[in-house]
Amino acid sequence: MRLVTLLFQRFVVFCLGFLSVWLIVFVVFDTADNRLPWILAVSLSYGLAAYVILPNVVRMSLKVLHRRLIPRYTITGDGLPGDPVNLVLIGTLRQLDDAFKKAGWSAADPLDVTSSWRMIRAFLFNAPYPTAPFSSLYLFGRKQDVGFQQPISNSPRQRHHIRFWALNLVHSDDDMSSASFWLNTDKSSTDHRVLWVGAGTRDTGLSLTRLTFQVTHATDSDTNSEREYIVAQLGATGLIGDVALHPAGSRLQTSKVNHYITDGDIAFANFIEE
Repeated sequence: MRLVTLLFQRFVVFCLGFLSVWLIVFVVFDTADNRLPWILAVSLSYGLAAYVILPNVVRMSLKVLHRRLIPRYTITGDGLPGDPVNLVLIGTLRQLDDAFKKAGWSAADPLDVTSSWRMIRAFLFNAPYPTAPFSSLYLFGRKQDVGFQQPISNSPRQRHHIRFWALNLVHSDDDMSSASFWLNTDKSSTDHRVLWVGAGTRDTGLSLTRLTFQVTHATDSDTNSEREYIVAQLGATGLIGDVALHPAGSRLQTSKVNHYITDGDIAFANFIEE
């Protein structure tokens, strides 16, 4: 019975994929090609395919497959594995802001039409944008609460960056390798000391996302080095205490998540009270 269910699920996913290709090629493109110049027809078809049709097909496929893993990594808007979690800090939002500001990092602008357009222009002309917005990744059932970045060579195409999710300190007693820690969805007040669960990576250029082909930053696969870099940057400020490593939790029995290579450890540190 289980095999029959699995085969049926795969068949449904195949049908969704076939339907999406038919819709893009024989409905969207054909319709646009009959009414618009070829280059505009291709552009419109790509936009609808990458940002409307394929993301929804991926979401439906994941629901069919009932994918429920304990995430040692963030989740994209399409429900796919995103950046691995590699840093947890304990403190207030002000302490978090002060530490990254002292380390020479900038908080990311909110993602909206204005900041997105500014980011596109900065990316095309390689113009500085030290507070460029981040795309939304998800952990604990919500998108990131705050993010920080440090441009490389003053370029918007390359940067060190990290997203953080606030989690109530009561969960610090939970085992980080257990489901109860990672599947929690409580949103904490950032006015008091909380766990800041972070996912840090280094952007290296431009790429397309898998499956949906959306334009995004390319990232370095070695998140262990990026974790060590961020910890060293914060350590130099003198605002964090000793750093300990804890294993993340996941049923995914591999050291490779998405295209990243990670040892699965999370650096854990407290902010020092002034």
